[in-house]
Amino acid sequence: MSNLTQQRLEELEDRISESLVQVENRLNSVLSDDRGVLDDIIGHLAKAGGKRMRPGLVLLCSNLGTRPFSEEVLRASVVVELTHLATLYHDDVMDSAPTRRGVNAVQRVWGNNRAVLAGDLVFARASQVVATLGPQAVLQHAVTFDRLCRGQLNETFGPEAGQDAVQFYIQVLADKTGSLVAQSARFGAELSGAPEAVTKAVVQFGEKIGVAFQLADDVIDLSSDSADSGKTPGTDLREGVDTMPILLLRQDAARGVLDEDGQKILAELSRGTLVSEDAALERVVQMLRAHSVLERTRQLAFSWCEDAKAAISSLGDKEVKAALEKFADTLVNRIA
Repeated sequence: MSNLTQQRLEELEDRISESLVQVENRLNSVLSDDRGVLDDIIGHLAKAGGKRMRPGLVLLCSNLGTRPFSEEVLRASVVVELTHLATLYHDDVMDSAPTRRGVNAVQRVWGNNRAVLAGDLVFARASQVVATLGPQAVLQHAVTFDRLCRGQLNETFGPEAGQDAVQFYIQVLADKTGSLVAQSARFGAELSGAPEAVTKAVVQFGEKIGVAFQLADDVIDLSSDSADSGKTPGTDLREGVDTMPILLLRQDAARGVLDEDGQKILAELSRGTLVSEDAALERVVQMLRAHSVLERTRQLAFSWCEDAKAAISSLGDKEVKAALEKFADTLVNRIA
């Protein structure tokens, strides 16, 4: 990368950071309520922070058009973060997660019923904002939310008999995570007036990096402690959700190539004690940390990251392309 490109990239990142401050202020405004208890619950996760990955992508992709950082782009940035926050309220109820972003999960403080309703209320606020962007944006947002819900539901039901469980899971990740990342990129490009071919490229980028991000989370769920990730290690295991490391173990078992350590892990899972016994959960987490399936999942995340970057190889804007590549690497290098 030339010195000039690096300088322009830094200037672009500075402008995105400045715009994210505006987005943050708007989030706080949209999530405020004149009743204190409602203000507390619907603002709980927003106030806890977060990477703001999706609004950052909206802002970044808006530089591919002629109207970067426009009013419409700022509103869309708020929409995608509100939608993401709404899903977290529901996810934590489904997972019975004790913490989120380093704070108590909403249902631990206010209970499941209120947490679900708060998530609905946050999504309603997102819907109100997206309505100001016109019918096409409303339709895109609805389709995206459809995919988010389908992905989450399909994960709970699992694949049908005869389906490839690994490929099924990849589609689940594309729906429940990739869809909103892709829509973030679409909002930024379309609302700034980018050409259709450019929009299609960044949408593909978003789909693929969303899968990569979630695969990285599968690794983090097992490899990091709660102080680093803000989540409880082994949450998916406790809920009986087969993430990629477990699916790879089962795939190896079906092919007759699973090693002894992998067989021990599956045997532990089959006992069904992870829900009630902390020691059993910790034992399986430690066994998975030492097994090759964790590294294989890590490599899958890197592979999807490379595919995402390949999707934008034809972009003419060097600074935005470089920023998108850096964005992709940042999401996945958490597990390097």
